[in-house]
Amino acid sequence: MDKKASIKLKEKFDNLISSRDLLQKIKKSKKSNFVIFGILNVTPDSFSDGGENLLLKKALEHSKKMVNSGADFIDLGGESTRPGAVKVNEDVEVMRILPILQLLNYNKINVSLDTRNSSTMEMGILSGAKIINDVSALMNDKKSLEIIKYHQTPIILMHMPGNPQNMMKKNIYNNVLFDVYDFLEERINFCIANGIKRSNIIVDPGIGFGKNYEQNLEILRNLSLFHTLGCPIMLGVSRKRFISSIQKEDNPKNRLPGTIASTIMGMKQGIQIHRVHDVSEIVQSVKVFEKIVN
Repeated sequence: MDKKASIKLKEKFDNLISSRDLLQKIKKSKKSNFVIFGILNVTPDSFSDGGENLLLKKALEHSKKMVNSGADFIDLGGESTRPGAVKVNEDVEVMRILPILQLLNYNKINVSLDTRNSSTMEMGILSGAKIINDVSALMNDKKSLEIIKYHQTPIILMHMPGNPQNMMKKNIYNNVLFDVYDFLEERINFCIANGIKRSNIIVDPGIGFGKNYEQNLEILRNLSLFHTLGCPIMLGVSRKRFISSIQKEDNPKNRLPGTIASTIMGMKQGIQIHRVHDVSEIVQSVKVFEKIVN
């Protein structure tokens, strides 16, 4: 092995065994090895729960229910990023998000803000959001990097080829596993080179975003590879369409069993963060899994 390859191998090993300090900061229970993000979409067109949480009172009630069921964070989104979704004007996104974000912050509920727009990020951080979840990995808006750097807010970098409008036409890979890995590694290195600490980065391989049925399964079978990136990993499989490809179920709300199976597959490979709709059911599933294996 030449010197360059040896250095690269050592770097991967160091990443693998490095501390994931951010996880300890955001976990509700220090006794647990997992973190749950409960999904709250205040949008009319999200693929699974579009329109359900538009009323402020209902959104708050649903958020409290998820927190009481074990959610560590509420992942709040004001723009649908489902395949084919039309981009939302940033002013509209802010108008949807701000009232419920302020209410959640007032109720001392931890919020992760799901947005790819810098103005929404800044508004969210100033209004109490603890984490930014960007499906574009800070590529949609050039100003986003400076916002995250200035506030040193933890950032979730997700893999998605293209954008929600065209991502399903861009799912052509040499090797989906390695291509997604390389993309995330490049984005991590870019962020670090521009002043964002590795300890503030979470990665998400982007299940369902620009990936077909077989490609999603390939990633799910090999999630452990992503630990060598040296960052906590988020998995978002909740109610995704690939589940219906295995056993047909057109109603996303009826894909809970497939969601549980996929989540446990992630748990078996050490995935620490799970973004889900059905918090109570997932928390029970992963707690039982933890007790069985430990």
